Amino acid sequence: MALLEYSFILSLFFILISFLTLKYKQLQNNTTSIILTNWPIVGIIPGVLVNLHRFHDLVTVGLKRVGGTYMHKIPWFSHWDVLITADPANINHILSKNFANYPKGDKYSKIFDVLGDGILNSDGKLWEINRKVSLSVLKSAGFQSSLETITWNKVENGLLPVLESLCEHGMEVDLQEIFQRFYFDTIGKLFMDKDFETLSLDFPSNPCFQAMTDIEEALFLRHFMPPCLWKMLKLLRLGKEKKLSDGWRTLDEFIYKCLAQNQNEYNNIDSSQPQEEKFIVYTAFMRALEVHDTDTCWDRTKFLRDTAINMVGAGKETTTGALCWFFYMVAKNPSVQEKILEEIHTHLEVKVSERWNAKELGKMVYLHAALFESLRLYPSIPFNYKSPLQPDILPSGHKVDKNTEIVLSLYSMGRLKSVWGEDCKEFKPERWITKSGEIKHEPTFKFTSFNAGPRACVGKNMALCQLKIVSIAIIYRYRIELVEGHPVLPAPSMVLQMAHGLKVRLTKRREIMN
Repeated sequence: MALLEYSFILSLFFILISFLTLKYKQLQNNTTSIILTNWPIVGIIPGVLVNLHRFHDLVTVGLKRVGGTYMHKIPWFSHWDVLITADPANINHILSKNFANYPKGDKYSKIFDVLGDGILNSDGKLWEINRKVSLSVLKSAGFQSSLETITWNKVENGLLPVLESLCEHGMEVDLQEIFQRFYFDTIGKLFMDKDFETLSLDFPSNPCFQAMTDIEEALFLRHFMPPCLWKMLKLLRLGKEKKLSDGWRTLDEFIYKCLAQNQNEYNNIDSSQPQEEKFIVYTAFMRALEVHDTDTCWDRTKFLRDTAINMVGAGKETTTGALCWFFYMVAKNPSVQEKILEEIHTHLEVKVSERWNAKELGKMVYLHAALFESLRLYPSIPFNYKSPLQPDILPSGHKVDKNTEIVLSLYSMGRLKSVWGEDCKEFKPERWITKSGEIKHEPTFKFTSFNAGPRACVGKNMALCQLKIVSIAIIYRYRIELVEGHPVLPAPSMVLQMAHGLKVRLTKRREIMN
């Protein structure tokens, strides 16, 4: 189709969307309920736009009304419908029992083209190699030791000094920005041996940090636009698509520069000589790739580029989001703070200068339960997308085919009484603790914060390690109080971020001051 024709269709579409969105706003102003109307031509898009600030709750209300699964019509020109579900049986069927019929697919890979052929964006043989290589590295003792060391270094030399200064001056703290910078620095050091040093008192700007934010915003919007529209915007370099392209270039320039340096060092390693004890992630991935990728002509530099951007993309906002919602719930429930503090003193015999390893952190049952309870209510990835290769009938009885976009609403599942009981909206860490004082196991298709089935999160242990170290370091030293009047609500994004950050005040605990 010619450029002029694309532009004409684009203009007509936005005029129609604007008109119906105004009409929809008038409709919403006359009712207190949340409704999604299937308009001719544009389907539910106007309703989504009007309710974008409460998108996750919008979906949850709809699912509650219909028993956990419903179908929505999308504009006629897209040739596909959306089925939204929070039914554990459907989720188990899609993610585990009939896994082979629900790959990521071309539609997903095109939306997330910036991720390349990494583990989050690949299927088939490529995905299998990605997973084997990633697991062999992430589960190694060397990686775990390196992770703990790098995390503690950043806690002691970045996180705590910043919090201490803000606390001494009685300033409000936006924990979301602090956690974003913390994770970005640690993941850069871990995977590329480069500390971005964004977490310091002057909160310096960083092009790679901004690039990730721009990319995430553009990818979210792609989900609500017909492919022809966002591709047109990409071609014309307009709006969020321009920022995505610029951010993509910025990240690639940095990553390839780091890889070239690492490759040079790797080439100069003398295998006949004893190697230093230092664990280097780049070297570990190269060796793992040599073992597992024996019969493909894979561009290994691109593989490492894709691996790096997938690891940064998978963890930057998910770990940040998990920490933010955890501290939000802890601040709203002071008794939980005190129970975690009591557990710290009981099991760790904490001293300010100590570093706790994974084995010691494993003793913190109540902290683990509180983190899981927060993730139940606020999963870092609030929804997942799937489309079947072949027509299928879900356990709920709904028929789907290759033109059906299936949205797994993990956020909604944590708020359904049919799944978690009458107290599903309450923050109760105790629901995760057995009578014998151990962590209660819940099926992964019911608690899907780390995904389920063959695509279960390879970085789960890594994430939990960082979550626990940061949580204990802060709770041991400070009492956390929410800033009165500051709005806390989910942002419309792929990852469950906070729309306005998390503003708190920190008060140093007396036992630390003495």
